[in-house]
Amino acid sequence: MPPPTKPQLGPAEALPNGKATYASGSGIALVTLTNPPANGYTHAMMRDLDEAVLRARFDEEVQVIVLAGAGEKFFCAGADISMLHEVTPAFKYAFCLHANETLLRLEHTPKLVIGALGGHCVGGGLEIALACDLRIARKGSGKAGLPEVTLGVLPGTGGTQRLARLVGASKAIELMAGGRLFEYEEALALGLVNELREAADDETFLASVLESARGYCTPDKAAFAVGMIKRAVRTGLELPLEAGLALERELQARLFASADAREGVAAFVERRAPKFSGR
Repeated sequence: MPPPTKPQLGPAEALPNGKATYASGSGIALVTLTNPPANGYTHAMMRDLDEAVLRARFDEEVQVIVLAGAGEKFFCAGADISMLHEVTPAFKYAFCLHANETLLRLEHTPKLVIGALGGHCVGGGLEIALACDLRIARKGSGKAGLPEVTLGVLPGTGGTQRLARLVGASKAIELMAGGRLFEYEEALALGLVNELREAADDETFLASVLESARGYCTPDKAAFAVGMIKRAVRTGLELPLEAGLALERELQARLFASADAREGVAAFVERRAPKFSGR
């Protein structure tokens, strides 16, 4: 089997607030959080992330979203504490609400989202990562954790809810109430990341994640079905079983009517590799 072809992306474009960049090509949208030195997020960054999610959602050529952080040391160190120190309680509430809405939009978009975790991923940075569908971390590049308790607050960008859904209530309370940081090996054992990868540098690591993302794209993979699997799981988990099964049937009906399903069945009968179109 030939080695995977490195996806070709267009030039990175700075988003309106200058706190993230967006590049696309080969079926992939790469969104990079950019706020030196630690990629701490502000309302401006969340607005850029929101814009990127919507742009990728409406772009019919984009089939997978990859979310990364600029630089070697940080995916994202969480909310910019100096910003929180200066703003009013009313602003903080609106800031958290918008962040919640942005990450829900990321989860609700019927396209696979892969978090490329190079460097530390702590606090709100881990909360952003938890909203991704898959998380791939660079081995030895940093630590993860939700240490908000050390500031006298709780993880307020979905951490209390998403972490508990991943590791269970008791373990989630232990991790958040203790506030300790841990290596990516422990994150892997906990199920917080799907895979660890060794890489000489962040550029090599990101290239490998983009290659993996390409594996979920057409023509070799039915990207439309991948998106529907995501929607069935993400929404179905919040529903009673019978309602979740009803959702599954409706999404399956959409897939049965798709060109990809016709191609997949025909290729199986004809004993050939399918060539999917994503429609």
